[in-house]
Amino acid sequence: MRIDAHQHFWRIADRTGQWPPAELTAIHRDFGPEDLEPLLTANGFDGTVLVQTMEREADTTYMLDLAAQHDFIKAVVGWTDLKAADAPDAVARLAADPKLKGIRPMLQDIAEDGWIDDPALDSAVEAMMAHGLAFDALVLPRHLAPLLAFATRHPELRIVIDHGAKPLIADGRITAWRQAMARLAALPNVWCKLSGLLTEAGGRGPAAVRPYAETLLELFGPERLIFGSDWPVLRLAGDYVTWVEQCQTIVPSEHHDAVFGGNAITFYRLAGAASA
Repeated sequence: MRIDAHQHFWRIADRTGQWPPAELTAIHRDFGPEDLEPLLTANGFDGTVLVQTMEREADTTYMLDLAAQHDFIKAVVGWTDLKAADAPDAVARLAADPKLKGIRPMLQDIAEDGWIDDPALDSAVEAMMAHGLAFDALVLPRHLAPLLAFATRHPELRIVIDHGAKPLIADGRITAWRQAMARLAALPNVWCKLSGLLTEAGGRGPAAVRPYAETLLELFGPERLIFGSDWPVLRLAGDYVTWVEQCQTIVPSEHHDAVFGGNAITFYRLAGAASA
């Protein structure tokens, strides 16, 4: 199966005061399954991982409802407050839905860079592991040291770094990011998504993205790199087919089955969802 392991749906009416702002006209509207499914079909994808975009459990409920109605949504990565006193109960409640496969705190939007490096998360993480859930790390380069400490403290937790940690491609900065990512890639429980990079290029285009994507492939190898479109955010920088084709030229053809499907199935444990 070919899996797009990172995409979003939203209703603008639910997002008052939330990103995206109205001036981002390419994405400031409703996006639902009917918008994405033709793109998946045209590009040979069998399913997706639907990822949260708001710090509200209502958003997770909305996504799980969509997943129940559309078989191509193979997994949902939701949200709950992992530092709340009742976080383990909340994790258990959400995990009762078989399509809930992961949790993602929006670390990039949290003022405290070291929020993730906190033993207060331990009980929630233990609950996640008990229910077979993965952790999506939505981070920026400044979060990579705290993330390394977190990943080291929880070696049994499956962690995937979204969008390659959003490197500063538009500024051409790569050295410090590469060094920090190399330390994370040395941990076998840390994976990475080949997603979101075109948006971070700031209009510099695919050529600027290539060395960063090649770095991710080198560091994580074809066994722990997972393709994702980041659609519809992708619309800010390009279109679906262009991003797919670019990634297919970067990843050697002998590794396409893994990066464009197999790794997502393994990481998110999609075997049951694939036959749903």
